[in-house]
Amino acid sequence: MQEQFLDQHRNGFHRGFTIWFTGLSGAGKSTLSEMLLKRLKNAGARVELLDGDVVRTNLSKGLGFSKEDRDINIRRIGFVCDLLSRNGVIAIGAAISPYREIRDEIRAKVTNFVEVYVECPIPVLAERDVKGLYKKALAGEIKQFTGVSDPYEPPVNPEVICHTDRETAEESAEKIWAKLKELRLIEFD
Repeated sequence: MQEQFLDQHRNGFHRGFTIWFTGLSGAGKSTLSEMLLKRLKNAGARVELLDGDVVRTNLSKGLGFSKEDRDINIRRIGFVCDLLSRNGVIAIGAAISPYREIRDEIRAKVTNFVEVYVECPIPVLAERDVKGLYKKALAGEIKQFTGVSDPYEPPVNPEVICHTDRETAEESAEKIWAKLKELRLIEFD
């Protein structure tokens, strides 16, 4: 089976896996996932991106931001990622996914799960935030804002940590690519 797959992708191969980006709003999950998506597609990979904001407007339309609704949203993204990765596709999930228990539940169900923690301190996120949401949340004007008035539980042992306040997007993306190669999930020239 793998030899047949290698014949179909002469410039390299990949296994089906899920790479899960988690972190606070504005930390860089979408930026890094888009960079990875583009690089994988350019290498000939079969890959799909499930961005939290896009999923909320389609697959999870109507859900709010209660803990129960957030859990449902993340489980839906995880379910689709599992379907894709079981069928040889690289699934990229990029969602805040604030609760460790749900991320660990997804990890337990998905074969070849790679967690990327996109870490950035709240003061830096507040400076980056063109909409001013962090400042409003810090002033108590926005309720249930993850990382401020609602919890965010950082991963305990992610495969990759990107410190987007200290690394360029390119440095973070390269760190992720190197980990995927180290885990033998991808082999591209």
